[in-house]
Amino acid sequence: MALRCTVAFSRVKFDVGLIGGTGIGEILLRLAGGPVHVPTPFGLLRGRALEVKARRVLIVSRHSSGHKVPPHSVNYRAMAMGLRSVGARVCFSSAASGSLREDWPGGTMALCNDFLDLTGRNITLFDREVVHTDFSAPFGKKGRKALLEAAKAQGIPMQEGVYVCANGPRYETPREIQLYRQFGGDLVGMTAATEAVVMREAEIDYSCLAVVTNLAAGIGPHELSHAEVVDEMKRSGKKAVDLLLDAIGRVEI
Repeated sequence: MALRCTVAFSRVKFDVGLIGGTGIGEILLRLAGGPVHVPTPFGLLRGRALEVKARRVLIVSRHSSGHKVPPHSVNYRAMAMGLRSVGARVCFSSAASGSLREDWPGGTMALCNDFLDLTGRNITLFDREVVHTDFSAPFGKKGRKALLEAAKAQGIPMQEGVYVCANGPRYETPREIQLYRQFGGDLVGMTAATEAVVMREAEIDYSCLAVVTNLAAGIGPHELSHAEVVDEMKRSGKKAVDLLLDAIGRVEI
């Protein structure tokens, strides 16, 4: 059931945030109701309201409607501060990801359990004060637990692995991928580590469901293309959305 929220700036409180990445954001926006605008010190967070099992969910399309915003230009800080200001303390997300493992082909679902941030973005909520945030558990425990429970209930195999975050928007070179594998990475993408940083700084339990769309450069037999990513998300998108919505109903708030 979609929540009706058509005021310019939302005063409605939300229980959970849900960030949809490539292929997922558009599906979620079609499910959601009226627009929600949340002002933050870092700009306006735009989302839509959705009710899932009596929980108010703020849907955010990471790359905006129509996939217009590249990964290095996403307003990550506005997302984190916006979710915090409306009361959400749990946030789920999806991320289309390349696989650094031959045994994780397209369609594999994986929970991120750690990350390597190689973006160089250095995005933080604390530019004007000294705050050192603990990252012993880089991704939220509550969300990951709920996603594992949802996957078990739906009979969907779920992997867990280390997410390597590159700046993009270009894809990686084969030698870079070799290095990422030597570093211990399992997945590669351009968004989740940056989100994890600002969400942890905002004291939000953040988890990321990675959907493998392709084998990374030099591992698979073909050159990479965004069309390949889009095609795989068309095949796997509904399954990922069903997992995320199920997890929202299970997560401890």
